[in-house]
This record gives sequence, structure tokens and C-alpha cells, in this order.
Amino acid sequence: MSQPLSYAFARSNRVLVEETPNGCFDLLCCKETPASAVAEVQRILVGHVSFKLCDEKVLQDKINETFQRQQGDAMSAMGDISSEVDLDRLAEEIPESQDLLDAQDDAPVIRLINALFGEALKRDASDIHIETYEKTMSVRLRVDGILQEVLTPSRRLAPLLVSRIKVMSRLDIAEKRVPQDGRVSLRIAGRSVDVRVSTIPSNYGERVVMRLLDKQAARIDINQLGMPEKTLAALKDLLQQPNGILLVTGPTGSGKTTTLYAG
Repeated sequence: MSQPLSYAFARSNRVLVEETPNGCFDLLCCKETPASAVAEVQRILVGHVSFKLCDEKVLQDKINETFQRQQGDAMSAMGDISSEVDLDRLAEEIPESQDLLDAQDDAPVIRLINALFGEALKRDASDIHIETYEKTMSVRLRVDGILQEVLTPSRRLAPLLVSRIKVMSRLDIAEKRVPQDGRVSLRIAGRSVDVRVSTIPSNYGERVVMRLLDKQAARIDINQLGMPEKTLAALKDLLQQPNGILLVTGPTGSGKTTTLYAG
């Protein structure tokens, strides 16, 4: 069933609709759900409605899961992309830290990019690679260090996808001859995600790599980092200092950000 409620309405009012096998509806709510929201949902539903009272935290998690799953199928978004995609629409600003599931804009390219982020989070991917070739393009996710192809969209979509990503990360969309680096902070289904964006020119157009830093996933206890006891004790001592700079260095993917979040 297509969810009849918008994510913004469901999240702010703590309410969700589920369809039962017999064609009726379960209305999931909690003690904090406004009566006006319940009345509005009943008004738009046609059929028998049963009420289910849930814990607020459980309900919010279920709302996020439902809408992330609904948007997460990147493949289904491809069928909606037509040759008349308006390039001007791709230049619209995205407010910082906007939750992607709140987006009301149905532009197919935007929905596709949103879906890719959702799919990457579900698979615990560390990177999204968008690679352009002479006649094709490929979108791959890096999961456990291994690149997995998830999409092979039409080659003509390459400049549209790259331009939109550049807008999101505040890069110069007109400059296509030199590498660029940027970043953007997003909220996807209630999860804060930092995205580091790198673009590089190639013979067949620009390629993009996006490193995903899920703040929620990165917050592990400092004692779980696997440091030698002497090193761990020194780090804890430095963290207690009232001033100064703590410099963490290492190659890409070595755990610098995870270490800082843990501290």
C-alpha cells in the first residue's frame, strides 16, 4: 500500500497507517498523538479503521522505517525519468540539514538521488560512486570495502545527477575541468549524515565519489576502539585537558572520524 500520509505529517503528529490483508486499516498512534491528527487520518481513509496504541519511541522508529523503505528502491525511480527533465529545477537550493524524507518535490532526478542515499544507509555503505563512461554510466556502493553495482542508468542522466549533487554540496556547477571537493549535512529518516563529495573530470564527463559518515553509526564507546591500553589512557588524558588541539591523522577509512565521535 502506498502510505497515505506524508512523512512530515506522520512524524510531527506521531501517527502511521498500515493496511491489513482484509483491506481494512490499522491506525498506529501513541499517547502524544493529537486528537485532531487522528480525526484527519480517519477523514481520508475509506474503510474500517482499528486503533493500535504504541510506545512513542517504537512508533517513531516504525515511521522512519516505513518511509525509508518506501523511498529506498532506487531502481523504481528510474522509470519516471523522462527526456524533459528541467535542468533549472536541479539548481534549487536545499536547506541545510533538511530531512530528505520530508521533501515534497517530485522531480525524478531528486527522488533518485534521495533514494540512493536511503539505499546506501540500508546497506551500511561507506561510499557512493557515480562513474561515467563513453556510452554508459554506473552507480556503485562500497559495502565492506567492496564496490557493488546498484544502478546502470541512461548515460544522458550523468550531467543531471552530477549537477544536482554539486548544488547540494555547494560546488561550482559550471566548472567541469578541475576536481572539486565539498560536503553536505543531511537528515535521512531521522539520522544525521555528513556527506563528503569529490568530483573529478574524465574523458567522458565528471565522476563523483560521496563518502557517507553516519553520525549515529559512528558513536561507539571509546573503549571499543581496540587501542592498546597505554594509548587509550593517553587519549583519555588528552580529552580531559581544558584547552589545546587534538590532532588525529591516518589514511582514508582508518577510523579518524569514528575515533573523534567516540571521544
